[in-house]
Amino acid sequence: MSFVEYGDTIKDGDTAIVFLGHESMFPVKVQHGTVTQTKYGVIRHSTDLIGKKYGSKVTCSKGGWVFILHPTPELWTMNLPHRTQILYSTDISIITMMLELKPGSIVCESGTGSGSLSHAVIRTVAPMGHLYTVEFHQQRAEKAREEFREHGVEHLVTVTNQDVCKNGFGVSNIADAVFLDIPSPWEAIGHAKSALKAEGGRICSFSPCIEQVQRTCLAMEEYGFTEINTLEILLRVYNVRTISLQIPDLGKAAEDNSSTGFDSSSPSNQGSPCSNLQQGAVQFKSGVPLREMVGHTGYLTFATKSLF
Repeated sequence: MSFVEYGDTIKDGDTAIVFLGHESMFPVKVQHGTVTQTKYGVIRHSTDLIGKKYGSKVTCSKGGWVFILHPTPELWTMNLPHRTQILYSTDISIITMMLELKPGSIVCESGTGSGSLSHAVIRTVAPMGHLYTVEFHQQRAEKAREEFREHGVEHLVTVTNQDVCKNGFGVSNIADAVFLDIPSPWEAIGHAKSALKAEGGRICSFSPCIEQVQRTCLAMEEYGFTEINTLEILLRVYNVRTISLQIPDLGKAAEDNSSTGFDSSSPSNQGSPCSNLQQGAVQFKSGVPLREMVGHTGYLTFATKSLF
């Protein structure tokens, strides 16, 4: 099993996603002889999972059923164990596009955190690219290495435990893009410039506070970055549903009925258009925004390393 290569069959040691519903799923490490408890009953790994195809419908001990899904970066983002605050797919998608990532890209990242963005970047740059990710916290760095190894992507990522603001990324002039998600990104702009290729590259900084953005932009200008711009991505979900609207009685239909001797109560006229207009309603599809939405997550500041 690998996050960058799809496998048909569930194997011992795989990470799989147990899907109970759109609002209820969780990851599980498949191990021979292990059982997993769900609200629908027990899932026995040896008989219910190992050897089955991903996407299979598995019946639990109480008669309920779940689907077993192959992991993807998007599903991992929704289900990963939170060691830190994470980036979600809305921000990850714009980061991937604005940094111009593609297979073969070399990316430097700090900090690693819970690995949400890291998995998406690895999937994007595979199979020839590489991610150099720096994490200040030793235990988080070790846990990230362990997860990358379990997910079959350790050959595509190098995890370093150090302070990027003081020691940089440990590489120079090789990166196509740099991403910063640290408390004081302005202190790492010089190291980011050193890590980017001599012919240029893109940088992104994620910060929750506008004061951080201001200081980061000033540092980018100081180090000669160009095309500096800041975005805030707000995802607004619409619920498409059927709306029933009463047809207003403007009096014309009543006048026409009286002049023509139309009797809506007559059984012969119950299904006529005039009868429907007089007492009916029209139905149509409409997109209605949800009452609640995810608000501010953070500001994304992008810039380009200047060639001059």
